[in-house]
Amino acid sequence: MMGHQAEKLEELVASNAKKKSKKTRFIAITSGKGGVGKSTISSNLAYMLSQQGINVGIFDADIGLANLDVMFNVKIKKNILHVLKGEAKVSDILIPITRNLILIPGESGDEILKYSDMALFERFMEEAQVLDKLDVMIIDTGAGIGEHIQMFLNAADDVIVVTVPDPAAITDAYATIKTIAALRDDVSVIMNQVKGEKEAVGVFEKIKKVAKANIGGNLDLKLLGKINEDVKVSSSVKQRSLFCASYPSSAVTKDMQNIMKKIAAKLERNVLVTSNESGLSGLFKRLIDHF
Repeated sequence: MMGHQAEKLEELVASNAKKKSKKTRFIAITSGKGGVGKSTISSNLAYMLSQQGINVGIFDADIGLANLDVMFNVKIKKNILHVLKGEAKVSDILIPITRNLILIPGESGDEILKYSDMALFERFMEEAQVLDKLDVMIIDTGAGIGEHIQMFLNAADDVIVVTVPDPAAITDAYATIKTIAALRDDVSVIMNQVKGEKEAVGVFEKIKKVAKANIGGNLDLKLLGKINEDVKVSSSVKQRSLFCASYPSSAVTKDMQNIMKKIAAKLERNVLVTSNESGLSGLFKRLIDHF
């Protein structure tokens, strides 16, 4: 039954794919453990990209711990599961944050693929086309290496692992990188809550050395950037605001700007993006490919 259902879904998304016009780059942001600032980075990065005139969607896939509503100081009544159950339209759940930035309240990969009604899914794919103009979709996954998280990591163009210079977090980050390496050979790392560039590079090089010795293969592990430890970040989270918006001239915002510029440059070059998938329906097409 499941196999037959997956085939039907593949046929449906294949026919829908012909209507697409813009490539959306999917960026999954994950971590080995909770509490390392993954959602803070996801939300601030999405905001900064949107300020560059880039159309951004941020998909909250952190099942059970979804907190992007807290980051953006908005209330979420329904999520994508309600749409798939026929209890809401796609337009009902989308939350505009600022110009060029939309929050998509999500669910975990295994939950959102447990639909059985083809007619509802067909309607969902049709409605999801309102997001086909997205240049980039940031997927804020859960922490850890569960199967539903791996679905998103597999579907993404880029995977970014967030960690902090804490022994337990570094161990978990390495375990996550090892799991991702079985799915793909390119992983980026953001070192959060560091004292400076020296500490960020030092910790990253240790992770890279262990990864090279134990994972080997063609793993391309890169340091995408660092975010310094700064009280402005924690105070912004408490105030339900984005530190990049509250403290635009701060050193920590400049750190985020450096990361944002690297991602924006990739968007301009369209590196590694070969599909014609767009927006939310494009993400689902990829998830189904790994179903």
